[in-house]
Amino acid sequence: MLDVRRETPLPAPHPDVIFGALNDGAVLFATATEVYFGLSDVGAKVWALLPPARRTVEDICDAISREYPDVPADTIRLDVEELLRDLLANGLVIAPAGRGEEIDEPRSATGSA
Repeated sequence: MLDVRRETPLPAPHPDVIFGALNDGAVLFATATEVYFGLSDVGAKVWALLPPARRTVEDICDAISREYPDVPADTIRLDVEELLRDLLANGLVIAPAGRGEEIDEPRSATGSA
């Protein structure tokens, strides 16, 4: 499983995925598998923060938190982790070298599993 702690590298966009910006988000298209995947405005921002822009999940969460200071950090973290799991499951990102293909299940807002 891909561990999403602070020091763990992020998955990177798959080189065969095309990103298309929309007024209210974006769409991803995997040319090899013909998978279309819609992103909200925040999802598009997360995509833009994947490597090489940022290195860790925490880096992305910090950047999103600065843009949306009224959203609890735990909510942002859970949403980012869920999006990364969905991107991995659909083959839109590549897990970091030496890591598995999955991201750990989300932690509860209290930090316990």
